[in-house]
Amino acid sequence: MKQIRILFTGIGRRVELIQEFRNAAIYLNKKLKIYGADSADTAPALAFCDCSKRVCGMKEEGYPNELLAICKEEKIDLVIPTIDTDLLVLSENKGRFEAIGTKVLISDPSMIRICRDKTYTSGFFVNCGLKAPMPVDDWKNYQGGYPAFIKPKDGSSSVNAYKVSREEELRIYAEKIQDYVVQKFIKGREYTVDIFADFEGNPVWITPRLRLVVRAGEVLKTEICLDSKIIRECETLIKAFRPCGPMTVQLIRDEKGEDYYIEINPRFGGGAPLSMKAGAKSVETILKLLSGEKAEYRRNVVSNGAVYSRYEQSVCVKEGQKRPIKGVIFDLDDTLYPEKEYVKSGFRKVAEFLGDERLEAKLWEYFESGRLAIDACLKEVSRETEKEECLRIYRTHQPDIHLYKGVTEQIEGLKKRGIQVGILTDGRPEGQRNKIAALGLDKLISDIIITDELGGERFRKPCDIGFRILAQRWMLPYEALVYVGDNIQKDFQAPRQLGMKWVWVRNEDGIYKI
Repeated sequence: MKQIRILFTGIGRRVELIQEFRNAAIYLNKKLKIYGADSADTAPALAFCDCSKRVCGMKEEGYPNELLAICKEEKIDLVIPTIDTDLLVLSENKGRFEAIGTKVLISDPSMIRICRDKTYTSGFFVNCGLKAPMPVDDWKNYQGGYPAFIKPKDGSSSVNAYKVSREEELRIYAEKIQDYVVQKFIKGREYTVDIFADFEGNPVWITPRLRLVVRAGEVLKTEICLDSKIIRECETLIKAFRPCGPMTVQLIRDEKGEDYYIEINPRFGGGAPLSMKAGAKSVETILKLLSGEKAEYRRNVVSNGAVYSRYEQSVCVKEGQKRPIKGVIFDLDDTLYPEKEYVKSGFRKVAEFLGDERLEAKLWEYFESGRLAIDACLKEVSRETEKEECLRIYRTHQPDIHLYKGVTEQIEGLKKRGIQVGILTDGRPEGQRNKIAALGLDKLISDIIITDELGGERFRKPCDIGFRILAQRWMLPYEALVYVGDNIQKDFQAPRQLGMKWVWVRNEDGIYKI
């Protein structure tokens, strides 16, 4: 199965969005690797990514080149911007990304420019046959009456956006904001419409939401409202805009029932995961499109009337004063013993079955070259029909393996100090159990979790279920636990999210060495 690699830029606090991608990949049984790029290494969403990339500021000249280098090196399939700042630069450089095989989920530059200037945005709405409060860019020319609304011409997230009740107040805010627009204040019910189109601009999901509670421009409580009038109006808007991927539209329905369109954000809005939870599976659509599948316009499948309320949670991005450790959880392979010993042991058994001990060296040679060793070896000796039996022998053999020096003493020392000790490992249960028995770990440690035994491969790291089970079993807070592992790509994602400490065993001879 080909791994899909997605890079989010300006990832900041977009934890909900990343979780939706994780859930979609699990549901569709697709392999997904998530990269996060941000100029600040304290961005909380980075803890939920498989790989973090520190980049320069989005307004710096070298920003697109840094992203291009990451995409080329990591073979990124798709770049997804999450804030307004880099939309235009990514759109203008879209062809450069496509030249190295990376798609960018961004609309055409002409459309981005319309969205970034509120005057152009209002004109675009009107040209689509929709109502919009027409702005002016000089407060002295404003004739729309009061209350009025003043905001930055290229603003977002309601930063420096103000309702004003008289001319003197308008003058003061105009001096503060400088590059602004002024328009009539529309009183009524506020809606957000989460739109998703395929890569050619055809609509797939249109999900209106009533904004019940808002803070700093981002919704805290929302109600899904599949209003047919709003949906028809947005279909007209999409036909003119031809968005690539997500687009968030803001409108106000006044007391007479007239809709006034205010804003377009050609990206996933902060509240977009709320529509996804209600059934607008735009993230699943992305993964399907990247896999070469088609997407059709989906109507009336979203949970109309559902109400969602959001909350915040914290993740530790930098440890402060050390707290005492009361529980240590170990990875198994290449952490407590050298996994290459297991591989060689298995190849020895396969060679014995094939009746030629010389094939052990041949299997190892193929393994070291990065090929599927058993497949390549059987093809060479024209015995492909025996593949299943060879795999069974490899996976179920009683291995000849040994713990790293000092491991037994370290585990016994932790237990004498009253520290809980456990093992959490991925892999096929029978093979992992054979390893544990061969190493004598079942006599040293009673709390051992093989994630596949919990319910299959989906419970493997970075899934956090195994960690939660051990914390609950020991009745210890996550802050008092540490996980010791060797695979920097997947071992520590869940511990970081849960607030655990972690220790990286940098195994230079390991299978996952970096």
